[in-house]
Amino acid sequence: MKTLDLMVARMDGRFVATRLFALTAATLCATMATSAVASAGGSGGIVQKLSQAQVTAPLFDAMRGPRPVIRPVVARQLVWQGRDVDGDGAADFVNPTGQAPRTFDAYGSGAFGASRDGGHRHHEGVDYAAQAGQTVKAPISGYVTKIGMAYASDPDLKFVEITNPALGYEARVFYIDPDVKEGQVVALGAAIGKAHTLQDRYPGGMTDHVHLELAKTRAQAKQRFDASDMIVARYEAIETTAD
Repeated sequence: MKTLDLMVARMDGRFVATRLFALTAATLCATMATSAVASAGGSGGIVQKLSQAQVTAPLFDAMRGPRPVIRPVVARQLVWQGRDVDGDGAADFVNPTGQAPRTFDAYGSGAFGASRDGGHRHHEGVDYAAQAGQTVKAPISGYVTKIGMAYASDPDLKFVEITNPALGYEARVFYIDPDVKEGQVVALGAAIGKAHTLQDRYPGGMTDHVHLELAKTRAQAKQRFDASDMIVARYEAIETTAD
């Protein structure tokens, strides 16, 4: 092989040595040798072995280069897990939009208990980010006990109230265009409407979202609580294949 490597030409005063040419020459030599032996000795013995040899395999391997190694890649996706409050092994709450709660924007924070009206009151729900027109899901199962207006002066912004007497919870989902009617039974995660944009009501930086209020109804008075205690974010590993 070294002798074959020395047979390549010099270009611009530099020695061009390529193993590909050497392998090509080796292949040709082997082919010629096989033909010569075949002519001299017929079809038996060494002739048969040479004719069956895959002499071009090294050349093809050199042209292809090393075979790529495919390794699994572990990625993470954000999922939302609802709490199981009745102990049946199934979630009893669902994220209504599938997105994270609204953080700080020009109008403040969307977290439960955030300051409103200069500290005179506190936010009684959790704002889950949404795209206008996207499907909004029922955060609890139950039946629709009320459909009303979020603001008396704005008939376009409505809310849907769902009550589950068995669990003792009530949910109100604001800023949606309802697809359900009062008295209708809804399953957990079922579509109840489409998210409505808030850009007309809150121009200049409000993140479109739905406002979710959860309350316990078994107490003497309704007690609203943080929905993020019942709808918890976690990362789930998924395995993909690298390109």
